[in-house]
Amino acid sequence: MTSETAPRRFLVLDGIGGVPLGREIAECLRAEGHVAAHFDCLGPAPRPLYGARSSCAKVVGRLSGMEFNCLPRLRLKELYSVFTTTMPTHILVIGFIYKFFDLAELRRLADEHQATLVLYDTDSCNLFARRREFVYFIERELPIYDRVFSFSRVTTEFFVRTRGLDAQTLPFAANPIVLPDTPEKDIDALFVGSGDLRRIFLLEAIRERVTIFGNRWQRHRPLISRALWARITDRPVWGEELHRLLARAKIVLNITRSDFHGAETGVNLRVFEAVAAGAFLLTDHCDEIGELFRVGEEIETCRSSRELADKTRFYLKNDAKREAIARRGHARFLENHTWRARIRQMLAHLEQMPDNSDRTP
Repeated sequence: MTSETAPRRFLVLDGIGGVPLGREIAECLRAEGHVAAHFDCLGPAPRPLYGARSSCAKVVGRLSGMEFNCLPRLRLKELYSVFTTTMPTHILVIGFIYKFFDLAELRRLADEHQATLVLYDTDSCNLFARRREFVYFIERELPIYDRVFSFSRVTTEFFVRTRGLDAQTLPFAANPIVLPDTPEKDIDALFVGSGDLRRIFLLEAIRERVTIFGNRWQRHRPLISRALWARITDRPVWGEELHRLLARAKIVLNITRSDFHGAETGVNLRVFEAVAAGAFLLTDHCDEIGELFRVGEEIETCRSSRELADKTRFYLKNDAKREAIARRGHARFLENHTWRARIRQMLAHLEQMPDNSDRTP
């Protein structure tokens, strides 16, 4: 094994354990010949009286003039056994860690063991609407890392320009998805995602053709037409149930929430799940998408509700063209956008970093 592929020991601290992304990354690290222990931060019971203590910490923070104050859910001792077993050369945080561990303590732990502390930012766009929390994440959490990877070029450039961070873009990816056999594709256009005002505006344009699954639609019901509401199943779907839906869909839609669209980014996880399944993807346009796929040849995009309606009608009438684009999108996925390929990109960046054995604790 060459120095460029020398095995490393990773402790994956998964801050978004409700989705499989962190576990898939750990599995790919192992498949590449590295040690990878996965720690689901949502797994352990919170510290005693966490709810009451967290509420008190927020009140104290406000009284002392802090814009946002967060009591970590867990004590660092939760990591000691897995840390001793793994002795990681790298601590890889997925999503965020401020909700779970004290940031300064985690940084000290990494220094004591000469471990490189790395963030894979997957959720910063979800904080845009929560300004105080986003500022806390930017000012308190991001500086503790030796290297930051972010799912979006837009957010990466923001981190570099405003904070001077050592950040790299690392788009999402997916594992190949083998779809179950279905008698026919009986869903014209499938959208899977939570309720959002921007999504409602666009989906109303194709309400006779769309099938929707996801949570948080009920809260928006006064804004939704009866025709569109009849197409909504207000619950999330994952795993095999999602795969069955993808297998039935002629068109898989990706419409980003208002915060993502406002930041001019839209390369979320659904993009890669759709092409991983060999589905025809119609997603809202952003510049980043054209850096990953050939628009009109491997996927399709739209810039407005009118274009969404026009392209939905066009591709439902043109099976051969739609299926050819889906095949080319799947081929591009297999070549460039699997988690195995993405992890190799991450490892290549990490190999260029100085050895943390020289770090002074």
